Amino acid sequence: MGVNTYTHETTTPVAPTRLFKALVLDSDNLVPKLMPQVVKNIEIVEGDGGAGSIKKMNFVEGGPIKYLKHKIHVVDDKNLVTKYSMIEGDVLGDKLESIAYDIKFEAAGNGGCICKSITEYHTKGDYVLKEEEHNEGKNQGLEVFKTVEAYLLANPSVYA
Repeated sequence: MGVNTYTHETTTPVAPTRLFKALVLDSDNLVPKLMPQVVKNIEIVEGDGGAGSIKKMNFVEGGPIKYLKHKIHVVDDKNLVTKYSMIEGDVLGDKLESIAYDIKFEAAGNGGCICKSITEYHTKGDYVLKEEEHNEGKNQGLEVFKTVEAYLLANPSVYA
């Protein structure tokens, strides 16, 4: 098994606490609401939604992905950090064991936020992840991020 690690930073004018609340604490409700053409629902299949829980994201029929399961490791609302792993789903295929995410929301000088993420791909056997594969997943994550960001900018009192 190998590990490929990628880091990424995204800046936004949205305050870090609002973004954390939307993307981490209430994503189960918000993401399906904002992206009904992609995400059917997100359900907790084990636990209470916090550390140790397993969540299942179900996608609409006809798309390339049926579902993903994430195991939540950390939800730190004081330090605005979340850590979780994709442990099951179509994306992993026969080449990936899991994908671990470590995300931190930090205040930026303009009242906005810098979202720092570290993504670790745990591969099976001697498989080497291609950068294009990482970029595809990163772009899908950014689509969710940008959708939530646009919603928060259009609704400044939500999650305030």
